Amino acid sequence: MTKNYIKQIREKIGHDPLILTFAGGILVNENNEVLLQKRSDFNAWGLPGGALEFGESAMDACVREFLEETGLKVKIESLLGISTNYIEHYPNGDVSQSVVIEFIVRLVGKETTKLSSETIKLGYFGKDNLPRVFNEQHKMSIRNYYAGNYPYCD
Repeated sequence: MTKNYIKQIREKIGHDPLILTFAGGILVNENNEVLLQKRSDFNAWGLPGGALEFGESAMDACVREFLEETGLKVKIESLLGISTNYIEHYPNGDVSQSVVIEFIVRLVGKETTKLSSETIKLGYFGKDNLPRVFNEQHKMSIRNYYAGNYPYCD
């Protein structure tokens, strides 16, 4: 697996549009509240997850990103859905068409309290008290999860 793949690509092409693949997941607690991450890049809430590194599977990326961003070790339970047709404009000027693969995950342990600099805060939220979620694909994943509509594909 190649680390920092996107950084290497961005060094070559700058902010030009890219098609990127991301993986993440929905983890719920005993109250059926979903874990959200307040992210430093958007200063807003979203699902834990991130870009695949070159040579990495979506499932491995989801587990890795959860650990890096939340300190939690998770196991993939099932596919939640795949979303492919959204353009994301990042605060730093990067533009990407995001292919997002979301999983339903189960907590298997807490590994660390040292989190990635991408994480400002973590919190569990019920479907009726969600904060502003920055990403339309994340919003769709949360809606589909609570509606029991999965696996989905847009």
